[in-house]
Amino acid sequence: MKVYKFGGASVKDAAGVRNLEKIVRLEGAQDLMVVVSAMGKTTNALERVIEYLANDEEEKALAQWVDIIDFHVAIMKELGLQPGSDIRLQGEIPYDPTKSYDQNYDQVVSMGELLSTQIIAVYLLKQGLSVEWWNMPKLLRTDDTWREAHVDDETSAATIQAGWSRPQRPNIVVTQGFIGGTADGQRTTLGREGSDYTAALLGNYLDAESVTIWKDVPGILNADPRIEPNTRLIPSLRYQDAVELAYSGAQVIHPKTIKPLENKHIPLFVKPFGDPTAAGSCIAEDGVGPINIPVYIWRKNQILITMRPKDFAFVLEESLSEIFDIIHRHRLKVSLIQSSAVTISVCVDNTRFVPDALQALRQHFKVNYNDHLSLLTIRGTTPEILEQAKDGRTIMLSQTTRRTARLLVTDN
Repeated sequence: MKVYKFGGASVKDAAGVRNLEKIVRLEGAQDLMVVVSAMGKTTNALERVIEYLANDEEEKALAQWVDIIDFHVAIMKELGLQPGSDIRLQGEIPYDPTKSYDQNYDQVVSMGELLSTQIIAVYLLKQGLSVEWWNMPKLLRTDDTWREAHVDDETSAATIQAGWSRPQRPNIVVTQGFIGGTADGQRTTLGREGSDYTAALLGNYLDAESVTIWKDVPGILNADPRIEPNTRLIPSLRYQDAVELAYSGAQVIHPKTIKPLENKHIPLFVKPFGDPTAAGSCIAEDGVGPINIPVYIWRKNQILITMRPKDFAFVLEESLSEIFDIIHRHRLKVSLIQSSAVTISVCVDNTRFVPDALQALRQHFKVNYNDHLSLLTIRGTTPEILEQAKDGRTIMLSQTTRRTARLLVTDN
C-alpha cells in the first residue's frame, strides 16, 4: 500500500479536487491511504474565528464562520454535490467559553480537515471509486497537549491496523492530517503543518511501500522560490539531511515527518500535484549521497532573547538547565543558541507564548530581546556565498562552520 498526502493548496477549489481524483486513479486498484489538509486557507480563516471569540467579538466570529461554510458549499456545488444530503454541515461553532484558548483552538480549527475530507471522499465515491472515509480523531490517539498533541503510537497503531485489515475494506481510504483525539473524545491538533506527520505515522503503522507528499513545487528545492528566483531541484537526499533542513525551517516537510519513516526505511517522495508524472524528490537512505549544491533556508518571524544572571554568575554552569526548562514549559521552538561567559542568547519562533516566557525568565535573569528578525541558514556555504548573503543586510548574530552558515538578520 501507499500513502498520499495532499496539502491545502492542492485542494483549494473544485479543480484541485478533480486533479486529486486523476492522481489517485493513476494507482489503479492498489491500496491507497489519502491524507488531506484543510482546503486552501481554511485553517487561517478558522484561526480568525478563534481570535474573534477570544476577544468577545461574536458577530465577527459568526460572519467569518459563515464565510467558511459558504466557501465549502460553493466547492461542493461545483463538484455536483448536495450540501445537507451528501454532506451535513455543522451550523454552530464548536466553541466553549469555559475551556482554554488552546483547547477551543483544537475543536474549531480541526473542522477544516473534517470538512475537506468528507467532500473529497463523497466526490470520489460518486466518481465510481472504491472509497471509505475515516474519522482520524477516533483513530489517532493523543494526549491533551492542545495545539501540539503527543501521539500514543501503540494505541493508534493497533486501532488503525485493525481498521485497515478489515475484510472487504475499500481500496481507498480518505482521512485527515493534522488532527487526532483524546481518550475522552476531544479533538486535538499536532501542530501547524502536521498533516505530513500524520501521513508518516500512517505509513509507519501500515508498513507502506512509500509516502508521497503532493505540493505546489517541483519537489524539494534548494531555496524558497518566493524569495530566491533561481532555484534548483534536489532530486534525492538522505533522511539526516531532510531532518536538518526541516529543523532549519524548510517549509516543504514537517520536522517530525522523517523519524517514523526512517525507522522502517520507507521512502518519502515530494512531487508536484500539477505534474504527477514528474520525478520530484526522494528522501531515503540507500544509494543516496550528500546534497552537493548550496541550500538556502529562511526562517521568518524570529525573536532573539538574551539573558544574563542578575548576580553575574557563570551562566552556563549555574543557569542553563533553568533557562531551557522555562523555554520548554512555554513551548518555544529554539532555532539558534549562542553563549558567552555571562550571557546566553536563544533565537526562537515569535509565537503567542513568548510574552509569558519572557515574564518567567525575568524572574531569574536580566532579559533583553530583539524582534522582527529572520534566520537564514546556508548549507554548503563558501566564503563567496557568505559574503554575498551578508551584502546589504543588518546582521544581528552569525554562526559559521566549515559547510554551514547561519545569519540572524533584521527584516527590511
